[in-house]
Amino acid sequence: MASLTSLTDEALIALDTLGERASGLFSPSLRLGVTGLSRAGKTVFISSLVHNIVHGGRLPLFEAQKTGRISRARLEEQPDDAVPRFQYEDHIDALVRERIWPESTRAISEMRLTIEYESASGWNRLFSAGKLSVDIIDYPGEWLLDLPLSGKTYQEFSAEAFEMAQSPERADLSAAWRDLSAKVDPNAAADEMQARQLAEGFAAYLKACKADDRALSTLPPGRFLMPGDLDGSPALTFAPLPVSTDSRAKSGSLHAMMERRYEAYKTYVVKPFFRQHIARLDRQIVLIDALQAMNAGPSALIDLERALAEILACFRPGRGSILTDLFARRIDRILIAATKADHLHHESHNRLQQVVRRVADQAIKRADISGASIEVLAMAAVRATREGTVKQGRETLPVIIGTPIKGETIGDETFDGKTETAVFPGDLPSDIDSLFRPSEGENIEPLIRFVRFRPPKLEVTEDGVKLSLPHIRLDRAIQYLIGDRLA
Repeated sequence: MASLTSLTDEALIALDTLGERASGLFSPSLRLGVTGLSRAGKTVFISSLVHNIVHGGRLPLFEAQKTGRISRARLEEQPDDAVPRFQYEDHIDALVRERIWPESTRAISEMRLTIEYESASGWNRLFSAGKLSVDIIDYPGEWLLDLPLSGKTYQEFSAEAFEMAQSPERADLSAAWRDLSAKVDPNAAADEMQARQLAEGFAAYLKACKADDRALSTLPPGRFLMPGDLDGSPALTFAPLPVSTDSRAKSGSLHAMMERRYEAYKTYVVKPFFRQHIARLDRQIVLIDALQAMNAGPSALIDLERALAEILACFRPGRGSILTDLFARRIDRILIAATKADHLHHESHNRLQQVVRRVADQAIKRADISGASIEVLAMAAVRATREGTVKQGRETLPVIIGTPIKGETIGDETFDGKTETAVFPGDLPSDIDSLFRPSEGENIEPLIRFVRFRPPKLEVTEDGVKLSLPHIRLDRAIQYLIGDRLA
């Protein structure tokens, strides 16, 4: 991928990093990026991570907490005043009091969690303040998928967009937009209404690709799906045109207008996002909804693999020296985590993790990424179900039990949002590779019977104190991402 930064950008990054390192001598900090494609559970992950650390939740694999070395964990003012604060309190209120899932990430946000601890090393206790500030940066993965655009001309972007739109899994969804594009003359005079119609048609096609039945992931430009404060701006009012990769735009033409706006998108949206946020990260977790992709079929899994490769290629991986770390941050640990493991019986958790490993291994090869430790995990940041068994004839079936969200259905039954029910979710196949092979025939039954459950009702102790949010393997994620910095 082409460089995302100019020499001026690199100088600004070095200046920012030097200032952060200087303040870190007295108040050590770690910048943790949390991303994933929409509905992967970023908001829930951050809320549960903070809630469990602050309230001493059940985290047996988080060494600093397990050994009793954390004396206090609290929220503090974030260092970046220009970035919206992650609304932790609102999200926890939704999860715990209302038992509804909080709203998804729509833009970038940040919060600081400060952990006071006692080092396990006597030597470290002499020289360390015993305090670590974890700056958690939450951002949409869709925006990250824009970064490869920096190395592509408008003509290259257009050619790739049309080629992808004609693929078997997208052709029907893109038909209306492609028909509209075929009727325009790129060399005709620029027309604002025509540009708007093309941009709206292109955005509608991208949104259709994202729907549950297709669950496709590679959908740049990301701001077309999550525009934020740019909604309606000229920088988002463009679309690919059927032009050759070596064509030149005629001055004043529709082609010239689209090309100019595409370049503005890269200049004012893509590159600043990288410099101000991605280039400053130390650790990263990428959340993926592998279950939804599996249910949508092999095309969705392969598209997820492609999207993950493009995401990984955007990071600055590696371990620097003491000198280079003063001027440039590098991401030395990346965790790729499949969420919603609570939709499966525990017997399938390792198989889900194997699917993630397969997707990640292929993505790492595509991205040609090296220098960072990369791990995979199947987890649920908030566990909405518990496990049980039911008798069916002579068989005993493993089930998951929870409260389906109002309006969810299984067969002819529609749930009221209040009643608990047992669901047999299905099993993942022992042959993981079969998930990536096209199936013969049509109307293949989904692998997993998805029902969206409400967040769990928290248990209460004898003293009337509510316990922290339950989870699956969240402690493993925390230990991998920050555990070594609390040693």
